[in-house]
Amino acid sequence: MNEYQTCERTNVSTRRGFDDLVTSAGASTSLATDWFTSQQHADGHWCAELEGDTILESEYILLLAWLEEESSEVAHKAARYIRSKQLSDGGWSLFPGGDLDISVSVKAYFALKLTGHDPNTEYMRRAREAIRSNGGADAVNSFTRFYFALLGQIPFDQCPAVPPEMVLLPSWSPVNVYRISAWSRTIFVPLSIVWAHRPTRKIDDGFGIRELFLREPSGWPPLLSPGKHSGLAAAAWRTFFRLADSTLKIAERWRVRPLRRHAIDGAENWMLERFKESDGLGAIFPPIVWSVVALRCLGYAADSVEVREGLQQLKTLIIEEEESVRLQPCKSPVWDTAITLRALAATESAPTNVTTRCVDWLLSKEVRRIGDWRANAKAEPAGWFFEYENAFYPDVDDTIMVMMGLQEIRAAKSSTTDSLERDDQIDAACNRALKWILALQNNDGGWGAFDKNNDLEFLCHVPFADHNAMIDPSTPDITARVLEALAQYEISVGHPSVDRAVSYLRKTQEADGSWFGRWGVNYIYGTWQVVSGLARIGVPSKDRALQCGVKWLLEHQQPSGGWGESARSYEDVSLKGSGPVTASQTAWALLGLIDAGYADHTAVLRGIQFLVEQQQADGSWHETEFTGTGFPRVFYLRYHMYSMYFPLLAIARWKKSQVINDQA
Repeated sequence: MNEYQTCERTNVSTRRGFDDLVTSAGASTSLATDWFTSQQHADGHWCAELEGDTILESEYILLLAWLEEESSEVAHKAARYIRSKQLSDGGWSLFPGGDLDISVSVKAYFALKLTGHDPNTEYMRRAREAIRSNGGADAVNSFTRFYFALLGQIPFDQCPAVPPEMVLLPSWSPVNVYRISAWSRTIFVPLSIVWAHRPTRKIDDGFGIRELFLREPSGWPPLLSPGKHSGLAAAAWRTFFRLADSTLKIAERWRVRPLRRHAIDGAENWMLERFKESDGLGAIFPPIVWSVVALRCLGYAADSVEVREGLQQLKTLIIEEEESVRLQPCKSPVWDTAITLRALAATESAPTNVTTRCVDWLLSKEVRRIGDWRANAKAEPAGWFFEYENAFYPDVDDTIMVMMGLQEIRAAKSSTTDSLERDDQIDAACNRALKWILALQNNDGGWGAFDKNNDLEFLCHVPFADHNAMIDPSTPDITARVLEALAQYEISVGHPSVDRAVSYLRKTQEADGSWFGRWGVNYIYGTWQVVSGLARIGVPSKDRALQCGVKWLLEHQQPSGGWGESARSYEDVSLKGSGPVTASQTAWALLGLIDAGYADHTAVLRGIQFLVEQQQADGSWHETEFTGTGFPRVFYLRYHMYSMYFPLLAIARWKKSQVINDQA
């Protein structure tokens, strides 16, 4: 025992209280398992809603307006949804409880005007005043400027240069499309076609937003990437890229572009190739939108197969209700299914038919073709993606989550698969994935999401990079989860890849013992994952980095027994580890503490009790907060199943630890 552990199980201060908690935990896992069984699709997978902010509905309306369909029923229903999310101060935010975001708010106001909302109504006046007092349309980001240009509000010269010639640069070039992140790449290529063609629909002035301009567009402030503003090197790169941007625009005006036709052909072919085996380009909302615009620029008819497919993929992201519609940024079936499988495996009592269908579905989604990752990593095709179809873009996080789910369900005594042939398929797929994962380890010892060594920091200073996701460098959360996965393959401390990863995690630990969370909110997410990863891969429990991470988690438990953190901590680090308590974040903290050997700690018992008490009659947990991260400071997510499978996983893991203790 050490100063952060307790010598007795408490309540839960009595043995009876503890026994009651174990019983309650068992009932809780059974109830949640029944819920998952009822929610499983016939083919074996799960997929819950993936919720973002109103930029999705706004940008869909702006696209429809460019297509001259702003009067459609779907546009009006999307506008009603936007209206329902307006803040009391008049603007719109990135997440519930967040402050006004200028780009989100301006696009919402523009979308409402385009769909006929009277600018003289009280809510529109309130929105206009809030926007103007927060910098006006002058302060929006680069993507918003492109929508302005599409609809004739500003000239394309006020948007960042996105030259299609970049597609021609070979993969060995210091700068090329494969040195920017996968999600930025799939936006950049179609957007470069749009930038070259400059398509504009002139709308009536009465539907425009000149009233939101504080200055003429030529006097708007330069575009900057959030959090990348300080230091002489940053200033030098910003200056360089602004000069490059100006030079490209001068060349464009003078038509000095000898490779343009070849570049556009290359961009078109690149885009068309990646439509294959995918739910639209990149299988996410922004590149699908820009690919539709790009196709129309290239002369594809409105009823062409390619354009219709792009629009249909956008429609599949719509969730329609009687009075409104909302859109998802993409769908998350592989992610939801893999984590659900892990949670069910931890209960060791899930129905075999449920888990078998799940395993078969996951095996059917394995990637067996070469994708963009091959530009910087040499390996045989393997792995899994996030969505239903996205063959060019398997990612590290989904791959390791599936690997762990498949291995853990086989290890669960009462939830084994029922076929030796299926076991062989699992072994083959996971062995391929293991080699692929090891091949994608970055030179710094960590792992990013989609590519290897996608870490050219200077690219974060190009004007186009203000979405704060131009590159895909190593992150502590993904790196630690890789270690957690590797531990299931008898790989531990002493293996070269593991030792390099552990070294990376030590270097990225914050002074207070926490770790930053790139893909979940925020330090609770990062610290949970690193504590679990280090503990499971074989780092000794008394290791200082591990102990400091545990200490940070313990210190941030709230009086209710739960944990919570707001996305505000990405803006203000003094808020790390603080915010409304949520079921998902409570589960994350508990999983870290349990893996580190603290299952008997008072804090863990209180956390388990909190989750058990907060569970609803149908087996679910209520959670409205956004605890997922798309791009820090720019886009956040609410995974509607996070409040289900993570609590189930935490409670089941804790209950299993008590059974092991009793047997010992």
